[in-house]
Amino acid sequence: MSVLNGFAGDRYNAPTMRTEWIAGQPLEEDASQSTLRPRSLDEFIGQEDIKEKLRIYIAAAKGRDEPLDHVLLHGPPGLGKTTLAQIIAAEMGVSIRVSSGPAVEKTGDLAAILSNLHPRDLFFIDEIHRLRRNVEEILYPAMEDAKIDIILGEGPNAQTLRIDLPEFTLVGATTRTGLISAPMRDRFQVVFRLSFYAVEDLMHIVVRSSGLLGIDITDDGARELAQRARGTPRIANRLLRRTRDFAEVKGDGAIDSDIARRALEMLRIDSVGLNDLDRAFLDSLVTKFDGGPVGLETLAAALSEEKDTLTDVVEPYLLQEGFLQRTPQGRLATERAYDHLGRPTTQRLF
Repeated sequence: MSVLNGFAGDRYNAPTMRTEWIAGQPLEEDASQSTLRPRSLDEFIGQEDIKEKLRIYIAAAKGRDEPLDHVLLHGPPGLGKTTLAQIIAAEMGVSIRVSSGPAVEKTGDLAAILSNLHPRDLFFIDEIHRLRRNVEEILYPAMEDAKIDIILGEGPNAQTLRIDLPEFTLVGATTRTGLISAPMRDRFQVVFRLSFYAVEDLMHIVVRSSGLLGIDITDDGARELAQRARGTPRIANRLLRRTRDFAEVKGDGAIDSDIARRALEMLRIDSVGLNDLDRAFLDSLVTKFDGGPVGLETLAAALSEEKDTLTDVVEPYLLQEGFLQRTPQGRLATERAYDHLGRPTTQRLF
């Protein structure tokens, strides 16, 4: 087996693997991220419904000595999809191989990774909606029958070689479920949607992270950060780090509500978590387009931003908090958006 359509015969060459865990222990990971990541379902804060179901599915799979069924995690960025994948591997006591959709460019790359898995291992693909179609099709028999088909040669002399794989668990993560093809989506037996976090859950995350980082923080300070974290743990931890910097330079190193407010004002994050781009989005919608409705392409052009940035980063939180409506005619500012921007009642077209 010399050449397998880009798979150079090296069974142990996995070019897109970034991280491997053995029985839940990290071998390679950024130290700052590793410090704050929970290692088990008990440490993971929030998403209680998902955690309860995972406990059941994992216990059942381990009781049968089988791999966990394939899992699809979807939701906005920063809610813990990658962390949950690592926790699943830790709870199952297996290795995890990590890659991303854009990184797997050739079918041979995927074949190298899959053939190197051990029984019941977990293979995590971030941004799975960005897999190339020919690479995605290799996954179909791998997910269903633990086999892959490789084309040897070209033209009339081409032959198909079927390779047996160990049974494994594929965990896919995506922020754009609608971009995953129906055949791929249907092969996931377990599908979870991660939702934005409540302020109380984010407070617990901030307090936990503060303890791990050695930061002295009051309950009021933690609440101030949690309220402005857009329902997202990743943002909460980022705000905590930047507030720590502010507290060390402008204060005594401890974070209370006053220090937190001053640090967040410096970062131009307002009382409900909106940043400059969020406010520019709403201001453009209200001021330039009379509150809408207006199309996404028009808004993107007015803001000089990519459409994907608006749909993936800006709009989910604005919709969640009731600042924005999506209608068949376009985006529409709500009454709350006018109130937040301080626009007079006479400007409202309701």
